[in-house]
Amino acid sequence: MADRHPRRVAVTAPDGELTYSELRERAGAVAAGLRAAGVRADTVVPLLAEPSLDLVVGLVAAVTAGGAYLPVDPDTPPKRVRLLLDGLDAPAVLATTATAALVPGATTVLLDDPGDVEGDPGGEPVRDTDLAYVIHTSGSTGTPKGVLVEHRSVLNLFRGTGSRFGFDENDVWTMFHSVAFDFSVWEVWGALLHGGRLVVVPHEVSRNPGRFRALVGAEGVTVLSQTPSALRQFVGTGAPPDKLRLVVLGGERLDVGLLRPWFDRQADDGPEVVNMYGITETTVHASLRRITPADLADPRVSPIGVPLPGLDFHLRGDELYVTGVGVARGYLDRPELTAERFVDLDGERAYRTGDRVRRRDDGEYEYLGRVDDQLKVRGYRIEPAEVEAVLGGHPEVAGCLVGARDHGDGDVRLVAHVVAPPGVGDDPVRWERLRSQLAALVTEALPRHLRPSAYFPVAALPLTRNGKLDRAAVLTGGEVAEGTEGEVDRIWREVLGADAVDHDLDFFDLGGTSLSLLRMFTRVNEHFGTELDLAVLLDGVTVSSLAAAVERATTATKG
Repeated sequence: MADRHPRRVAVTAPDGELTYSELRERAGAVAAGLRAAGVRADTVVPLLAEPSLDLVVGLVAAVTAGGAYLPVDPDTPPKRVRLLLDGLDAPAVLATTATAALVPGATTVLLDDPGDVEGDPGGEPVRDTDLAYVIHTSGSTGTPKGVLVEHRSVLNLFRGTGSRFGFDENDVWTMFHSVAFDFSVWEVWGALLHGGRLVVVPHEVSRNPGRFRALVGAEGVTVLSQTPSALRQFVGTGAPPDKLRLVVLGGERLDVGLLRPWFDRQADDGPEVVNMYGITETTVHASLRRITPADLADPRVSPIGVPLPGLDFHLRGDELYVTGVGVARGYLDRPELTAERFVDLDGERAYRTGDRVRRRDDGEYEYLGRVDDQLKVRGYRIEPAEVEAVLGGHPEVAGCLVGARDHGDGDVRLVAHVVAPPGVGDDPVRWERLRSQLAALVTEALPRHLRPSAYFPVAALPLTRNGKLDRAAVLTGGEVAEGTEGEVDRIWREVLGADAVDHDLDFFDLGGTSLSLLRMFTRVNEHFGTELDLAVLLDGVTVSSLAAAVERATTATKG
């Protein structure tokens, strides 16, 4: 692209922009440093950078040098950074001056100061079976799994979608997601491989639906990628921006009912909405299905369509196995787990997804849920998504989450957390009316064992840093932390890498460090637009005390 469109802007970020020619030049300088450090084909190169021009330069540089990038979010707690990089023996780490402190003792190539290194930035020609990147997913044992993805799998992804969606140099994409989340592969390389422009979204903007919508409109974004949970918040900001032509959904189950306000607000020639099923081990996306207003007729169905070219779906029972060129190589240094999940299926190498799907008579597939998400309640195996789809069909429900609550002595019951309209949860009369309607809805649609025994109103359902629904943040007591305290809770969990935090325990008692404390404090001030003084940390700080300090500061500002 640098030869064909040298002056075309490739990347726009909070710290400026780069043309394709400038991107090639900067990435080449960094790649030369990587080659000098010993990076060759299949060498894994850790990358730590904030959302910025440096981050995109690092991605391109790692591939240019012939290596494979392993992205690490700079907000990752130091303990987890060590866990991700333990035993990697990387010859060099890509970092910035600000993030190099997260990898003490490592040989670093600085993205913001690569120095003058003589030599060719590229090595031998890249083979399609060479490693392109390693992205970690969470593991059931608590140990993250590094997924090894080859160049041929990435190229197959865009061969199978480029012509279908008509991607070209006129498209503007957002890098909304964390680089450590595989949706970023689709966003970054979708833009750069087609000569488009990539807009790097600052983290604080990605967490503010109103500011994000304003950015999408101002930058003329044409291709938007979102998880359904993140889109639910985006939909609430108004009609789709004028230049937006395609919305790609993925990363979690789609409840089509959430799109009703979207379709109600847009014209007939509005953006195309496509649901793309996929997982990290099958290179981001594995299937696609266009979503239309007709799909709203049965909100309980989550359609995922048909496999992308180069991939095939197979069912064993109702569990999905995927074969084809998009299947990853395996897991980094986890041979036993690789053998367990990447299996032989009638002579083909297949990935066992752990997802439950159904094949319809017309050949399309519907997503049913995770095998391991099923709940055991009074002897019944229950799929929460089935109940959530029914509740989500109510016009006043903006979101919901169904889980199990243990009352002791084996008395486990279903409970539902419902995002009610503003003010309803605080008004006993209005809440009781809505609760009664929801109970009647599930009574009509579902058998007795699938009906929640209790309903809890919440202002919003929290999202993870990757934009997925944060089920772990829903407290077992039946409440979700809301408002200022809920937002502080989310920031603490992201910085600490914890599923849940006690709101009355000190930051250091929860495993925090001095470095992570400062990172958390900066994030809180950026998120709330406050200028809290470090003095509030001197006598120890908890989620509750910090939330109270934030509220005092915001109240004083308004006053």
